[in-house]
Amino acid sequence: MQPLAGRRIWFVGIGGAGLSSYAFLARAWGAEVGGWDRNSTPYLRLLDGATIDIGGEPSAPAGWEVVVSSAYTGQIEGRTRAELLAELVSLTPSIVIAGAHGKTTTTAMVAFVLREVGNDPSWLVGGEIPQLGGNAGAGSGWLVVEGDESDRTVEALRPAIGVVTNVELDHHATFGSEAEVGALFEAWLAEVPRPIRGWELDPVDATELPLLRGAHNRLNAAAALAALELAGIPRADALPALAGFRGVGRRLEWKGEFGEIAVYDDYGHHPTEVAATIAAAREGLEGRLLVAFQPHLYSRTRHLACQFGTALAAADGVCVTEIYGAREQPVDGVSGKLVVDAVADAGHGRQLAWTPIIEDAAKVLRHWARPGDAIVTMGAGDVDRVAALLLECG
Repeated sequence: MQPLAGRRIWFVGIGGAGLSSYAFLARAWGAEVGGWDRNSTPYLRLLDGATIDIGGEPSAPAGWEVVVSSAYTGQIEGRTRAELLAELVSLTPSIVIAGAHGKTTTTAMVAFVLREVGNDPSWLVGGEIPQLGGNAGAGSGWLVVEGDESDRTVEALRPAIGVVTNVELDHHATFGSEAEVGALFEAWLAEVPRPIRGWELDPVDATELPLLRGAHNRLNAAAALAALELAGIPRADALPALAGFRGVGRRLEWKGEFGEIAVYDDYGHHPTEVAATIAAAREGLEGRLLVAFQPHLYSRTRHLACQFGTALAAADGVCVTEIYGAREQPVDGVSGKLVVDAVADAGHGRQLAWTPIIEDAAKVLRHWARPGDAIVTMGAGDVDRVAALLLECG
């Protein structure tokens, strides 16, 4: 399959989880690809042999098509990532999975099962899937795509099967209310021949997938199995394959242990995700649960600080770092301290620390922890460095 043969495509922001996967698939489908990013990232290993510029300012070669990540909009003229992804989805039978939470894991589940049952899928996922060898793959079967509502990319996609796992307001710079998010998803599903609304499904029973940790993952599994059934994979075939799925990178991912203290890392960056991760981490835990939380985005922190406080208060000890701003500029009066205060307001009885610097969070957690405890580092930025520091000193 070479539908993009003869094309030359230059990606601005090629090191990101999304654009790196698009570039990988475009090359597998016959295009010559290259690109630019401000920094080198692990995702670029997918693109060995491609011409990639690191640092400086983006400048595309003459005669190449240009695709620009939403993180670099305005820096150079070109197509949006949504436009390219819509083209990729249109080229082959596709399954797109969207939603406020769980879309990465659900997408990975569908791609994994399709591969296990011999479908030979392609996939584009916004996270690392160790069992699949990365966040992108190219095959001759279904194309499985994680759809993103953060910049409304998903509304341009026209798959054969569409899934929305759930609806909640997460991206405050894009949407003014949860109703607006819901309207976008409903309008998108109305254009999909075979839609699935995840909140209408019953979660998979824990006895069917006993190794699947967390109630939220049993809901993800229900959505994945429904999509697979529409794709022609009976539940009786899909369920045994799904039982072998071991998760996505940075989703309550076990990183190691020191002094009989288990260390996990998680991508959760919304109160609902934080609460679900803490509940899952407590399953089977006899000791205390300690959390290092890094807020992500100033807009999200400003709007959801109280909800973060309530969610984090379910842990036995909480360190909060400074906000990871990502694409946003600092906002006066908005810092990680808002979350610290919210945790304190949620009630007493737990250890709590304001540790703006990553290294200080690691020091405090090491001082607090004792054998039998578990530590979870949580957030969408670089809070995983805390886990690495804890294990380095173990």
